[in-house]
Amino acid sequence: MTHTLLTAPTLPQALRHGINALAATQLQVDIAPYPGMGEGDVIELFWNNCFAASRRVTACKAGMPTHLRVPESFVLEGPARVHYQVMQIGHGPARSAVTHIRVKTHCPGGRPALPGSDENQNLAPVGLPETIRRYGVNASQVRRGIPLTIEPYLNMASGDAITLRWGDARLDLPTLQARDIGQLVQVWVPSSLIIEAGDDCRLDVTYCILDRVGNTSCWAPTRTLRIAATPPERLDKAAPIYQPRPLGSPCEPG
Repeated sequence: MTHTLLTAPTLPQALRHGINALAATQLQVDIAPYPGMGEGDVIELFWNNCFAASRRVTACKAGMPTHLRVPESFVLEGPARVHYQVMQIGHGPARSAVTHIRVKTHCPGGRPALPGSDENQNLAPVGLPETIRRYGVNASQVRRGIPLTIEPYLNMASGDAITLRWGDARLDLPTLQARDIGQLVQVWVPSSLIIEAGDDCRLDVTYCILDRVGNTSCWAPTRTLRIAATPPERLDKAAPIYQPRPLGSPCEPG
């Protein structure tokens, strides 16, 4: 083996912006075949320059990719450097290039208090005007649309994508920017979304957050409203101002 820098390892579970909490629990690192790979070679994996795993190459694995697991205790929040080295009899260690990756295991809103629950009690219910909370949404309010707010939450970050669930209809909010962190999220629920969900004496309103690496908050506690929507034909015709998300939302648990 020549002692040129070997190809950097890859992490197939990493998304474009890094590693999420689920991937961190069973993180795999892939190492491509290298020149002169042969039986008896020892491949050692390093995470932030600490030894994490190793594999001895067998005859049937020579020339094949190598897959190593990183112990979960190594995969901590923040930036990480991943590399490996190969040792062969009669040669000094050959080192790989480094893969730089960011780990984000802090979920938006924190983890639900009850594991396996689809509701996160760390999130506040949506905020609504007192008259709407008490008396519901009437036909006049349906025409105008209604305001609501989402309180700042734990681990709020740039790149977070919030989905509002209004009954069976969905509304994707603009992705959060740096200036939004720590601020109330102001939402105007359009009349078209209210009509889409229809009349309901007990309509549930909630939201969930998906961060830039795919961590989900699960759903916030619901706010239940009475809706008396105006029939669609009585609304002024206007171009839709929202795009409802299909029911198969990434925020759905499981």
